[in-house]
Amino acid sequence: MNRNYWMVKSEPNSYSWEDFEEKGVDIWDGVRNYQARNYLKEMKLKDQVLFYHSGKEKAVVGLAEVSTEAYPEPNAEDWVAVDLKAVKKLKSSVSLAAIKAEERLSQLPMLKQSRLSVLPVSKEEFELLIKMAQ
Repeated sequence: MNRNYWMVKSEPNSYSWEDFEEKGVDIWDGVRNYQARNYLKEMKLKDQVLFYHSGKEKAVVGLAEVSTEAYPEPNAEDWVAVDLKAVKKLKSSVSLAAIKAEERLSQLPMLKQSRLSVLPVSKEEFELLIKMAQ
């Protein structure tokens, strides 16, 4: 099975990992950037997703997976949403400082396109970030 890996970012004051975990499965909508929207369209069932707290915390905090592929966002013409399922909170969060300090993550798209709320992650980057959270 060809799996892709992603990172979604959220401001914890408006929607935190804990909010997401409480729901279990939730719609990932409200994305208003065309590149991020295109990434949502590329997400496939069971793709793995890192959940990143932006704002003050700036850290990868949880692991999710795609539970429903892209569909038209309700009440928002031309935009799409996916459903994500919370898998688990990471044992330790992985801070932006730790990510920047790790040479093997220097090409991570989130470092180059920090404004995007949905970004691809390579399998190697994903596995390294999970290892860093142990």
